[in-house]
Amino acid sequence: MTTATKETMISKDLANKKILVVREFDAPLEKVWRAWTDSELLDQWWAPKPWKANTKSMDFREGGRWLYYMAGPDGERHYCRFDYETIDGPRSYTGADAFCDEEGNDIGELPNMHWNTKFSETATGTKVEVEISFSSKEDLEKIIEMGFKEGFTAAHGNLDELLAK
Repeated sequence: MTTATKETMISKDLANKKILVVREFDAPLEKVWRAWTDSELLDQWWAPKPWKANTKSMDFREGGRWLYYMAGPDGERHYCRFDYETIDGPRSYTGADAFCDEEGNDIGELPNMHWNTKFSETATGTKVEVEISFSSKEDLEKIIEMGFKEGFTAAHGNLDELLAK
């Protein structure tokens, strides 16, 4: 096991209304793919501590949906849903991400995002590249203001711990 911490690279492409995320993990492609596509594993790393991700339902297939919530330390819950569009396992998947109510209905108050997530083998593990598109520059900025960079970076640290087990 490597003790060096990998860095989550997050950059804004404001002109194209995108956030680009690149992260390498010290684990084989299949193991990383499972961590991103299996609800039991996602629940163990997706939320930045002290928050916890909790899957309400997951149907990982094209046309399927992941409905989950982030539970905060004071009992608060923020629901999200991810609608899977394309899946090319274990290489990529795309889908729409939206904040929603507990039944999965879009609440329309917070920006929706489109994710294009790609996985590739490297000499030492697996690289994950995520391109997140927004309908406006304002939506992109709102997600950044909400702590996306810090939260997703912390979640990747959780994933490092999970993959090391």
